[in-house]
Amino acid sequence: MTEKIYAYCRVSTLDQNTTVQEEAILNRYPDAKIFTEQITGTTIKGREQLELILKIIDKGERVVVWKLDRLARNMKDLLDIVQAIESKGACLEILDQSIDTCTASGKAFLQMLGVFAEFETNLRKERQMAGIAKAKTKGVYTGRKPSLTADQQAEIKEKRSNGVSPTELAKEYEVSRGTIYNIIK
Repeated sequence: MTEKIYAYCRVSTLDQNTTVQEEAILNRYPDAKIFTEQITGTTIKGREQLELILKIIDKGERVVVWKLDRLARNMKDLLDIVQAIESKGACLEILDQSIDTCTASGKAFLQMLGVFAEFETNLRKERQMAGIAKAKTKGVYTGRKPSLTADQQAEIKEKRSNGVSPTELAKEYEVSRGTIYNIIK
């Protein structure tokens, strides 16, 4: 009996596709069952295809991903995924880094890479925040434009004080109720 292979391929945005990932995996494992999704990798919450794999995988089977960042972007999520796979008696393989958790060296190397992947994510966030701070000091980054003018906001406050409901105001001004609540605070 041959080992079942579940391939997980993920992209974050609409303008991306999983073709390169799928081809790399199918080149190595032509019979792999491929699960794809388009969702951010910053968390494992809401990743239905990954959750399905973790639910159906069984002893002696294998989850294969093209690159580590397609699976997890932080150490906690990575360890949770690996633990879920290993608790079923299965293995994780990451093609790009030649990591296989069925081996002791593969497990150790995966943990080291996970630490570096999380470090890289944190550095990227720091650079982004530094760039935003610099842009704010130059007056370039001012945030989102208000959806309502100051006059409209004054009207909303007045109408609300006269008993008009936030739901009615939201419909009238074509904004969310949350926007109305923020104005009347």
